[in-house]
Amino acid sequence: MIRQPIPWPTRVALIALAICGFLLAGQFAPAQAQQPVCAVDLDGNGDAGDPGEVVSCSAMADDAWLCPIQQTMCVADAQDAYSCPLGSQHQCLTPVGGGTPMCSPNACTGSDGTGIEDDPVVDDPGAPADGAVDVEGHCLGNIEIFAGRATRCRPAGLRTTFSNCCKDRGKIVKDGMGGSISSIGTKIAVAKGVFTGMKAAYGAFKAGATAGQAATSGANAIIAGIDPTSIAISLAINFMMDFLLSGCDQQDMEVGMLRGSGMCHEVGTYCSSKILGICVQKSKGHCCFNTKLGRIIQEQGRPQLKSFNSVGWGTPKNPYCRGFTPEEFQALDFSKMDLSEYYSEIEARAQADIQIDMKDKIDAYMQVIGQ
Repeated sequence: MIRQPIPWPTRVALIALAICGFLLAGQFAPAQAQQPVCAVDLDGNGDAGDPGEVVSCSAMADDAWLCPIQQTMCVADAQDAYSCPLGSQHQCLTPVGGGTPMCSPNACTGSDGTGIEDDPVVDDPGAPADGAVDVEGHCLGNIEIFAGRATRCRPAGLRTTFSNCCKDRGKIVKDGMGGSISSIGTKIAVAKGVFTGMKAAYGAFKAGATAGQAATSGANAIIAGIDPTSIAISLAINFMMDFLLSGCDQQDMEVGMLRGSGMCHEVGTYCSSKILGICVQKSKGHCCFNTKLGRIIQEQGRPQLKSFNSVGWGTPKNPYCRGFTPEEFQALDFSKMDLSEYYSEIEARAQADIQIDMKDKIDAYMQVIGQ
């Protein structure tokens, strides 16, 4: 029997299904008690986000736990009483199988997860696309021009399994010249659409569908969640598969797409996860906009306006991403702005579009004359 080659879209969906199955199986596994961990800033760079600086604690007698980092043996005195040479504030603990007690200058978290602090993910929906209007359709609320959305991505650290979730993956999201505040929602929905598609494929597979049927379910859900005028779909699928192999979450994916497409302004870095007060994961706060032009005008327009002097871009943990009011926008002096970054891209894109258009016309002509 001759095997028919599997179409490329189906192959992509099947690979995505396999990856998604592996990850979701772990994601929805029953919760188990956590083994205590400890964190130490060994290299003195201000966090314990490097490999080897966060480890599991060792089980000791009497249900105690010991941090193995910088552990040492306790010393016995004349009465065979043990004390820690690192200081009396550190307790000597006996191994489960017996032997010389040990101590460590570093503390362990509780088996119930106490001592681990994770900041909530920034949940900024951005300016609403529509507000109240009067009978003539005039907006009654606040109008924001080139409004953005506060987001974050995470560089390599413990929570990302040491993957750089802020890494640029190229221009996946297509740019536009408009200032519509609704388009930022469309572009953000891209990552959600692909992620939803992969969950749909896995769900169908778990329900008894064949691999081909599951792949079709996933592909249909992906297509339904993506606006093809806003994204390079093939790049988006490769991007999502790359991210699924890391510890990055959905917002990391969103920022990665928009940041690599030149639509995000980085506000700064902050600590988003701690173990007993020691930072183990940092995050980078961003303001992401609906277009590259919006980001450029925001960056060069804000310094011209007094209303932004006191707040600037906010803080890395709480970026300030509101758009311009009509009055602020009218006050901007565009002659003082350097828009060369945007103009050069338009020119390059226009040349490419012309070449593609010419090729299409020549190909069509050759088909007509039978060549």
